[in-house]
Amino acid sequence: MNASPSPSVPQAGSAGPDVLRTLLERPIPAVMGVLNVTPDSFSDGGEFIAPALALQRARAMIDAGVDIIDIGAESTRPYTGARPVTAADEIARLKPVLAELVALGVPVSIDSMKAEVVAFALDQGVAIANDVWGLQRDAAMAQLVAARSVPVIVMHNRDNVDSAIDIIADMKTFFLRSLDIAAKAGIAREKIVLDPGIGFGKTAEQSMIALARLREFDVFGLPILVGASRKRFIASVSPSEPKERLAGSIAAHLIAAQRGARIIRTHDVAETLQAMRVAHAIESKPESKP
Repeated sequence: MNASPSPSVPQAGSAGPDVLRTLLERPIPAVMGVLNVTPDSFSDGGEFIAPALALQRARAMIDAGVDIIDIGAESTRPYTGARPVTAADEIARLKPVLAELVALGVPVSIDSMKAEVVAFALDQGVAIANDVWGLQRDAAMAQLVAARSVPVIVMHNRDNVDSAIDIIADMKTFFLRSLDIAAKAGIAREKIVLDPGIGFGKTAEQSMIALARLREFDVFGLPILVGASRKRFIASVSPSEPKERLAGSIAAHLIAAQRGARIIRTHDVAETLQAMRVAHAIESKPESKP
């Protein structure tokens, strides 16, 4: 597989309007690869915290054909047990690897809920902000994104799981609030991607409902990112540990793509891309002989 990014793809770090648009114009969803430089992420904590190993992992994802690399330096594990860290801690983990990662030539997004960390990453050439609290946790985030004119991923989240609520209604209310914050800050609407936050503040059942009813978010007229990779809801259907959930992750991501997701966030880039390409090839054929 050709490891070189397509000439039509803007270089990482470009804040121009075509970074997101170019990715979204492809016939299959863009694939975002997860790169955690953390000691405690739920699936791969500690594996890539060493800069050399992080860069090796990034090169492997590029060889597999990844479209975006999403780097995070704080575990936001979508259940319990995440240990909050300071912005200084996140930046210290990012410093040894970020500039070299950007230089590899694939668009990079920064997975952080802290404006200070996102600002540092953008200064290093990162192209996209990925906020797991949808512009609602750090009051400075929306202003930063607007000032830098970069795309932003707005994810739904909740502090507490509540199995009694209508999760779709809750998500729509959350997104409306985020979009109001974005509009007031001056973030261009075409730079916003919505993420249902599979596993975050949701029961396994609610995560599956969010995937099943993904088309209901078309009402916002914005691209959707889905990250179901290795999430615990898979184990509620088929008992498994995180690294045993590849098949379940692919199943969820194929359904998400069928229901309109334009970006898929995954730990398993090569396998996910293969599934997306095969599904697209089959779906492009007529169902009956002309």
